[in-house]
Amino acid sequence: MAELDLHEQEQVDALKAWWNENNTWVFGVLIVGLLGFAGMQFWKGHQASQAAEASKLYAEVLKQAQSNDAKRIGDAADALVSRYGSSAYAPRAQLFAAQASLQAKDVAHAKVQLQWVIEHASETGLQDAARLKLASVLLDEKKYDEALKQLDAAHPESFTGLYADLKGDVLSAQGKLAEARAAYQMAFDKTDAKSTYRNLIQLKMDGLGGK
Repeated sequence: MAELDLHEQEQVDALKAWWNENNTWVFGVLIVGLLGFAGMQFWKGHQASQAAEASKLYAEVLKQAQSNDAKRIGDAADALVSRYGSSAYAPRAQLFAAQASLQAKDVAHAKVQLQWVIEHASETGLQDAARLKLASVLLDEKKYDEALKQLDAAHPESFTGLYADLKGDVLSAQGKLAEARAAYQMAFDKTDAKSTYRNLIQLKMDGLGGK
């Protein structure tokens, strides 16, 4: 029994020696692990808090949108963008603001707002919507090359019909009728056969004359 006690004592002494040599490292690992977990929990909470605050500001943009006051809508959108520019709400707010600016004939401001969406939105659908609107504005300004540059940007297949249709408008305005017809034909082919939008595209092709 004494030998067993002696053996146990040796194990205890060995464990104490190991602990004295390694306790700092063990505590360090534990602390890093705990901090990592706490940091993850804080980040999740922070993200949720950020989203909630961004949502409140977006609600203010929607509220101001009912006023049809471009400045008030733009100010509300700017407040959201300045604080939560990386949120999903920011590009949506800017699209609202851009539409209000266009209705108020403030084209320069609208172009800046649309460009912001193109450069910062994380959702391609919002980027494409902004790009189409910007190309339409550039067409109205007779800045055909700039409009075509926007329309030549990569986009999802689902947007091909809209892009091709607007490209046909630009080419038609330039007097490039053969190219415009080809663009309209692509738009026609890429548009759902049940969509009444096809009729408008067909009218544009008919308006070009020729075959």
